[in-house]
Amino acid sequence: MTLITGHRGARNLWPENSLTGFRNAITLGVDAIEFDVHLTRSGELVVIHDATLERTAEGSGPVQDLSVEARKGILLKGTDEAIPTLGEVLEVLAPNRGIDLHVEIKIDETGTPYPDIAARVAAELSRFGVGERSYLTSFDTSVLEDCRLHAPDVSRLVSVNAAWAEKQGGLTAFIDHVDELVEIVAIHHELMEAAWDLIRARLPLERLCVWTLNDEPGIRHWLERGIGSLTSDSPDLALKLRAAIGA
Repeated sequence: MTLITGHRGARNLWPENSLTGFRNAITLGVDAIEFDVHLTRSGELVVIHDATLERTAEGSGPVQDLSVEARKGILLKGTDEAIPTLGEVLEVLAPNRGIDLHVEIKIDETGTPYPDIAARVAAELSRFGVGERSYLTSFDTSVLEDCRLHAPDVSRLVSVNAAWAEKQGGLTAFIDHVDELVEIVAIHHELMEAAWDLIRARLPLERLCVWTLNDEPGIRHWLERGIGSLTSDSPDLALKLRAAIGA
């Protein structure tokens, strides 16, 4: 069965990376929920996608510059909620033991990994007892190597699209590099389609995740191919189609 992951909660249904979105995504019956983590200079792990505030929050500037008080005073757009911390998100998600967590460790606005973020995230997952059902995820393999060092028992997922694969020396070289580093390779749907024969020759279906699919033809296509997991901003649609297809 193809597993369905709600991307940033379920960002086509509720504000992304919001506690409201996470609570509602749980009720849909998703198999996993994906969200993003940055580290501020004040030491907080905060859940927001971009390295800057403008797109999703009522503020501006780099996320890493937020003080604790400033974060508490900045609302996510479309909500009456402040930007949540990782701890606040895990308080919502931890009790739902049937749902995996895909925790994407982000980099700062300059493209630089945050120092010690892997260890800090791993410590929070351990504190909430969710390490065994979590995946630490990143595009950056150096971040994932830190995750392996600091949290060897937590599974890992690497993401890649065509532009990133090219920067890494091509898709074949990238897959070979990450093969022993991660359990799951998450590939953008355009690259997955274009390089399907190459990918299938190197990785079994259960290790493959396709992202981010929101239209019925695209979701149906990958469900029928038996892909291991599928990430969607509209997981309600993906779940409906999975039930109809029996995939």
